[in-house]
Amino acid sequence: MLFNSYVFILAFLPLTLLVYFLLGRLPERVQFNKAFLVVASIVFYGYNNPRYVPIIVASILINYALSQLMLMQQKKAVRLPLMLIGLAANLGVLFYFKYHDFFYENLNSAFGLSLPLNHVMLPLGISFFTFQQLSYVIDSYRQTVPRYNILDYALFVTFFPQLIAGPIVLHSEIVPQFANPKNRHFSFDNFAPGLYAFARGLIKKVVIADTFAIAVEAGFGAAATLNTAEAWFVAIGYTLQLYFDFSGYCDMATGIGLMFNIQIPINFNSPYKSMNIREFWQRWHITLSRFLTTYIYFPLGGSRRGLARTCINLMIVFLASGLWHGAGWLFLLWGLMHGAASVLYRIFRRQYDALHPALQWILTFGFVVVAWVFFRATSMTDALAIVKSMFMMDFGPLRSEITSAFALPGGFHPGYNALYMLAWYALSLFACLGMRNTYEKTLAFKPTLVNAATTVLMILYCTLCLSNVSVFLYFNF
Repeated sequence: MLFNSYVFILAFLPLTLLVYFLLGRLPERVQFNKAFLVVASIVFYGYNNPRYVPIIVASILINYALSQLMLMQQKKAVRLPLMLIGLAANLGVLFYFKYHDFFYENLNSAFGLSLPLNHVMLPLGISFFTFQQLSYVIDSYRQTVPRYNILDYALFVTFFPQLIAGPIVLHSEIVPQFANPKNRHFSFDNFAPGLYAFARGLIKKVVIADTFAIAVEAGFGAAATLNTAEAWFVAIGYTLQLYFDFSGYCDMATGIGLMFNIQIPINFNSPYKSMNIREFWQRWHITLSRFLTTYIYFPLGGSRRGLARTCINLMIVFLASGLWHGAGWLFLLWGLMHGAASVLYRIFRRQYDALHPALQWILTFGFVVVAWVFFRATSMTDALAIVKSMFMMDFGPLRSEITSAFALPGGFHPGYNALYMLAWYALSLFACLGMRNTYEKTLAFKPTLVNAATTVLMILYCTLCLSNVSVFLYFNF
């Protein structure tokens, strides 16, 4: 089920909130509200494709059983094989659904084999809920987690706001909040900023990201024929589309969580304001960076074993990040690019930090834009063609297939579309660079008449624009 759909906004969300808080009025020892929320989350997950449901249910039961067995054992020698089974099971399922065909295709191509491909559909959110459960399995091996009951664990995994596209939350961030008796009851102080955050996220997705998506699709579809101006507009357009799409989802997830009195961790903190690549990854997809740092970078030795080993560890982490995002060489190349940029920054940090702040921002943002081209392109040929066009100084007019995405309704002269497009880009960049993000706005939120009217208008406008519902980009990862 999509957040940006009639069935979610008009039926699922209000009914789920109503029943959850009504059940919360029962005695504390009765946890029907939690059980209901788990069932509702499973319905949300399997709404469009019920075949996904057995996968996530089996994943929850297996990981919970392994975790409980490890938490009951005092000897590491006994816990280690259980942890390895957990790693193999989770990564094996992820490999089967997400990476099997990619590896088999490359083996067939390299060695002239005829290994069979699965051609199975990728279950929604499998990368997110797999990593989320891996963190609990590994922490159970370390015995740094409490023993939750199966209901609390299932709710930690399935809580629908963050189930499909993150953030990748930790058990310690979610389960204790559901255990707090105060959170069983409706709170206007949480609901109001939650609805406001949801509305802002909806605007980001439905109005901004989906508008850029039209121009980006047209541009990448004609990658070989773009001139320099078109190539830059298309690349920056995707940079903005991806940000408003993914951060819009996370804003909606955060807002829905607040409606249930649950604080979901921030996943984006104005990443395009970053002055260097390290800061970018401290602001972009924060919970994924945290997972990779905690469970890959630190176990490899982090930065404690000298510069050479630190650089190798960074490259491994970013290659893992690229592979996590998708099964393809372009994703690996994107990860390699960010790894190389991070290594160069670590080596030349003193010299880089001495540059003028404006130049630091231009270098960082420019690199991110170019790297996103490889992330978005469907082939290396298209990616290289766009990047080549960006630096060939071959300026020319913007084709109507790109500018028409920003046309105003009512039959205005097509010649004005380029001006409207410039306004869209300028305002969107200003929103990224010059305005407070949703997290900051929510922290300072006050239930004023202006905020109430703004929230209602944003939701009403977006609801009227839902005739062409589009999925979130990170559903593909």
